[in-house]
Order: sequence, then C-alpha cells, then structure tokens
Amino acid sequence: MSRKSSPTLKRTTTSTTATATLAVSEFHLRLEGLEIEHQKLLKQIKKKRTELDKFIEQMRTVATEVYGRATPNIQKIAVIDKEIHAIFNEILKNKKLNKQNKKKVEEIYRSLQYAEIISPHPIEQEEIEIEIEEKFDGDEDFNKSNQSHQHYYYQSDAEAQSASASRSESSKKIRHIFLRLAEVFHPDKASDSETQERHTEIMKEINRAYTEGDLARLLEIEQQYQVGEQIDSSSEDDLSRKCLRIEQQNGVLKTQFESLKKSLREAKKTPQGGMVTDFRKFRKQGVEPLDTITEQLENQINIISQIRDYAQDFNQSKISVKQFLEGPEILRSLQQEMMDELLEDMFNDFDRYVRY
Repeated sequence: MSRKSSPTLKRTTTSTTATATLAVSEFHLRLEGLEIEHQKLLKQIKKKRTELDKFIEQMRTVATEVYGRATPNIQKIAVIDKEIHAIFNEILKNKKLNKQNKKKVEEIYRSLQYAEIISPHPIEQEEIEIEIEEKFDGDEDFNKSNQSHQHYYYQSDAEAQSASASRSESSKKIRHIFLRLAEVFHPDKASDSETQERHTEIMKEINRAYTEGDLARLLEIEQQYQVGEQIDSSSEDDLSRKCLRIEQQNGVLKTQFESLKKSLREAKKTPQGGMVTDFRKFRKQGVEPLDTITEQLENQINIISQIRDYAQDFNQSKISVKQFLEGPEILRSLQQEMMDELLEDMFNDFDRYVRY
C-alpha cells in the first residue's frame, strides 16, 4: 500500500520557497536603490571634478594675464619705493635738523608706510615685533590665551587623527579596486603587442586615478571594461555581498564628492580665486579688468614718483623744512578727494533717511 505524502510537509516546503523568494526580491530592491545612488554619485563627482579643473585652469590663465600685464609697472614701483627709502634714510642720517623737526620727518616717513603708500621698512618691523614681545612678556592673561590656543591645536590633532583613520579606510577600498584592475590590465599579461599597448594606456589611467585617490574614476574604468565579479542574481549570498560592496563604495564616493566641493570652495577663497570671480563680474559689466589693473598701477606710479621727488627736493634743499612738513601736494589732493567722497556719501545717506 503506497504512502501518501504529508500535507504538512508540502505546506512547509512551499512556505520556505516563498520566504527565500521574498528575501531575494528584497535584496534586488535594495541593490537597485544602491546602484541608482551609485550612478548619481558618479555623475555628481564627474561634474564637480570638471568644475574644479575648469576653475583652476581659469586661475592659471588669469594669473598669467595679470603677471604679463602688471610686471613692468610692479618693477617700476619697486624701484621707486627703494629710492624713497634711501632718500628718507639719507635725510634722517645726514640732514641738519633740530630734534623736533627730525621727529616730524620720522612721523611723515612712518605715515607713508602705515598708509601702505610705500613698503614697510624692515628695521622698523623688527623694532615693532620686539616692542610687542616686551609688552606681553610676563603678561599672565596673554600666556593663558596662548595656552588655550595650544589646547585648541591639540584638539585639532585629535580630529586630524580621526579624519586620517577615515581616509585610511577609504584608501583600503581604493587599493582593493586598483589591484583588481591591475590584475586584469597589467601589460605583462597581454598576449600580443596590440593588447599590450592598449593595456599600457589603460594602466596609465588606473595609476593616475589611484595616485589621486579617485575612486570614481577607477569605478568608471571598471564599468567601461566590464571588470568585476559575476554574481548569481538568484543567490541571496551573492546579492548580499554585492549590496555590501556597493554600499561601501558609495560611502567613499560621498567622501570624494565632499572633498571636491571643499577643494572648490577653498580655491575660490584664495587671492587668485577671488581674482577669477572679480574678472567674471567685470567682464559681465563690459569692463576689461586688465585695463583697470594697469590704470591703478600707473596711478600708483604717479603718486609715489611725486613723493620721491618731494623727498628728494627737501634732501637737496630745494624746499624748506616748513614746505616739507606740509606734506606732498599729491597726498593733500588725495585726502581732499577722500574727504569730499565721504561727505557726499553722508549727505546721500541723510537724504535717503529724510525721504523715508
């Protein structure tokens, strides 16, 4: 007599199969979400990398343009500046002046430096630094402040170590993909000269991306040449392993994207970056910034040339002490212009206030 199969066993088998299918389906959905995020990150990184490279190239271009246009005038300014310092040193050393007049001449000389019309005198800078050191030497509040700054640096070191650990983890993942790609594309493993030549070019890209810590580029190469482990889409273990790998890669990609954004922000904050931004604004307004820079430098040459002549005239006794102490005509004119502009701004502000 044949035995009938147990209904309970059938139900259990069917239930187990349904659960396994459901689990696989869940992994498929998770994998799909991770891959969408993965592709989005790759696109964002590519766009941000292009933006950063373009901005850096613009910085180089602007710096080259400014250097080429400004250098001759800057050299003239440096020569005249040196002449002014030499004339004042000669006046203070050799000119017969009473104590009060000599002090006034020194004040004019210092004022020109403080106003940044001429460069700071190195000796005077050293004297100022010594004076500051003497002033704060033994100052308890100052020393406490200094200690708090040191504490801040220690904290920064701890934070840096934490960031370093995170970078180390990312480096491991990047190195893992690099080794996998190098295993496939190493030129020595090529079977013919044509393949060897092609693999050499690919390895150059791989090495560059690895050196720069560019995971996105390594993954692009991996996708382009379809390198990677084959997985069984019906295997829960394979799907789980792939989900974990892509999840880890996405974490590194997010770090890379944030790093690119930070690099772009920092580039824009540099003097060269600020110049690029200003150049864009000027050119949108139909103004050529290089012409403006040249005009400003020429104005500066005109100002310091007149100051040099004024100092030289006094040194050669062509003008009296009284005339010298009145200051150069060019500076009096500039001060008057600044005062007129200030008054005009004040009246405009007052006008707006009255109307509203």
